[in-house]
Amino acid sequence: MKTRTVGEVMTSEVVCASRQTPFDDVVRLLGRHRISGLPVVDHDDKVVGVVSGTDLTHGSVATTAEELMTTPAVTVHPEQRVPDAARLMERQNVDRLPVVDEEDRLIGIATRRDLLRVFLRTDEEIRRQVIDEVLVGALGLPAGAAAVSVRDGMVLLEGRLRHRGDVPVAVRLTWRVEGVIGVVNRLGFDVDDCSNGSAGPPEAVPVSPRKGPSAPGSTGQAGRE
Repeated sequence: MKTRTVGEVMTSEVVCASRQTPFDDVVRLLGRHRISGLPVVDHDDKVVGVVSGTDLTHGSVATTAEELMTTPAVTVHPEQRVPDAARLMERQNVDRLPVVDEEDRLIGIATRRDLLRVFLRTDEEIRRQVIDEVLVGALGLPAGAAAVSVRDGMVLLEGRLRHRGDVPVAVRLTWRVEGVIGVVNRLGFDVDDCSNGSAGPPEAVPVSPRKGPSAPGSTGQAGRE
């Protein structure tokens, strides 16, 4: 299962400002390019902050981009996976992420629109991929070994697998499917191949609360890989 990276979806031509860019010029840049924000870089092209439309409304006494900007900037690297970047964007409540190299120099911008292009998939497409590539393809399980349902990108896994060790693998690989924003694990197992036990109840993997819609009948918790 190939998951695209930020470097594959980012925009390489970036509208940016320097620390000394005047307030009026920042406003003109945003309006001319019809963008809601831009990164601020130093003389070495390193990102030092980001100016957004919100900063403009709150920065009436500011005269330069440096006085307007929010810092430190939330940035990503080009090799990061698109789903991870999308979750970072949601967690930080930002609409764009400057993309930087290993020396924090600006090389691109990833907007919410760029990342959402990856997630323009139907729930049925996601469900089919989880069954075909995760359960059947990767784990070698019969197609009906587990029930998979998807609602707005949230995947619910239910049923009993043969081995306990297959449960976390199924959850981890499901997270890697493009378009998945969360995984609710309700899988059980028949044989505990991770210890000396045998049959057991549904096995839980570490969970963390997530924002957004929940899977059918879920509690709103999602297993992270």
